[in-house]
This record gives sequence, structure tokens and C-alpha cells, in this order.
Amino acid sequence: MKKLLIIGGIIVVFFVAIIALTTASNKSKLADNPYGTDDLEPSTIDLIGNENYDSIVLPDAVSKKIESGEPTTVYFFHPECHYCLEMTPVLMPIAKEDGVKVNQYNMAEFKNQAKEQYGIESYPTLVQYENGKEVGRLVGSQPADNIHAFFNEFYSK
Repeated sequence: MKKLLIIGGIIVVFFVAIIALTTASNKSKLADNPYGTDDLEPSTIDLIGNENYDSIVLPDAVSKKIESGEPTTVYFFHPECHYCLEMTPVLMPIAKEDGVKVNQYNMAEFKNQAKEQYGIESYPTLVQYENGKEVGRLVGSQPADNIHAFFNEFYSK
């Protein structure tokens, strides 16, 4: 019986240690997060610091860019979406290679605004805006060739 209590105690201590380490890790990530709040989904916290998610923009910034009329590329993604997790590591290096600034819009944090304002029903969705209007859209995970073609259509003029 004593052995069982000791083993149970060790297991409890182990889980408490895991929770404490996770909490400490999340606090350090949240210190420099681009969202301006600490009230984030756990899946969003996991992406902070990942180089493929270093172009996060807030809804107001996206609206201002689009309304300015300048060419704006917005990538609507969800950090729990399998297809987004598949596409982002393909998309972001291509954008860098092609010299395209991709504004990453996190649907886990701002889903309602994106649905109402931009008609985003599924993700990943890559949208091009020019002169304040949508001029191109790719929906779903895309192969590298499609991403290159999308960027070439709007940035090789």
C-alpha cells in the first residue's frame, strides 16, 4: 500500500511539474506576442516564435491596408487546421522568395470579423486585394506551383 502511495505521489508531482513548465513557457512566449493580448487560444500560443508565422496582423491593420488601395495579400489560417499546417510551411518560403509580403490573419482569434468583413468560410484562404477590392482568391491547401502562379499573377506586372 505504501508503494502505491509513493508511486501515486510521484505521478502527481510529475504532472504538476509539466503544468508548471508549460505555464512558464507560455508566459515567455506571450511576452512578445503580436496579438496585443494574453488571452489567446493554446494553439495560437504554440505558433508564437515559429518563423512561418512571423507576419501576423490584427484585423484593424488588415482593414487599413486594404482600404489604402495598396496591393495586399492576406492569408487566412487557423492554427488547428490540418490543411493550414500543411500549406503554411510551403507558402511562406515562396512568399519570401517571390518578394511578397503576406499578412497572416489568425482565424482562431478573429474568425467572426473575417467571416463578416471578407467572406471567409474556410481555411486556408489566400486573398489578393487591390484598390480596396478582392481580385484573387485561393482556397484550401495548394501546391507550390499554384502559389507561385498566384503571386506571379499579381506581382509580376
